[in-house]
Amino acid sequence: MNSLIKPGRILYAIAIACFGMHYLAFVTTLSAAPPGPPWYPGAHWLSWVSGAALLAAGAILAVNVKGRWAALLLGIALLLRVVGIHVPRVLVNLHDPGPWTSAAEMLSICGGALVLAGALIRGLDGSPFPGRSSNPTTVVGQYLFALPLFIFGAQHLMYGQFVAALIPSWIPAHVFWAYFIGAAFIASALAIITGRLAASSSSLLGLMFLLWVLILHFPRVAASPHNANEWTSAFVALAMSGSAVAVAGSIANRD
Repeated sequence: MNSLIKPGRILYAIAIACFGMHYLAFVTTLSAAPPGPPWYPGAHWLSWVSGAALLAAGAILAVNVKGRWAALLLGIALLLRVVGIHVPRVLVNLHDPGPWTSAAEMLSICGGALVLAGALIRGLDGSPFPGRSSNPTTVVGQYLFALPLFIFGAQHLMYGQFVAALIPSWIPAHVFWAYFIGAAFIASALAIITGRLAASSSSLLGLMFLLWVLILHFPRVAASPHNANEWTSAFVALAMSGSAVAVAGSIANRD
């Protein structure tokens, strides 16, 4: 299953590059910081810098030339972003689910970057040195990816009716799927943290996020192509898919 590192890296790289293009496209048309995960709200020039940096990081990861360093720097930047911006927003209003969701998404995507940084220590396939256990960077990334899944799961269980309303009409049993996915998030987090069925759970989680991109987010983007938040949601889901697949590959390497 260590062959999953490469598709995980590519999915993740596409998402990060898309975030960069998203920034650069909207910074030319909006007076405020562009949509998506704004690294530095209200600073116009920093929106340009972060857009260019994301685009460069995505391109470097895609071709995997110095990909480990791009992933490491990206992971550190995203972690600083969570600590410096998202955590204060959560603390201001603990009962608002929005900041919790944004912080959890960013922390999981940060974990995906660190998983790739550790997995790419040797080469394109992410295989570790012979006889060596997981790189500490990868292990930290796995936990940072897994812990926010508890938040996603809890929110699906707490706001099941709202989540059900987001499911396409042609899919039956909306409420069931809302609660089932919430339980699946929690089960996946436990699997990764405990190491029990972790690779399989992460693989299925990555597939689920990828299916969401195809059957949920792309149709919503097509219906509202000028809605920046729909683009953001699609890129987040794609980055989560790549992160989950990379986690699955890194756990298989560890085992």
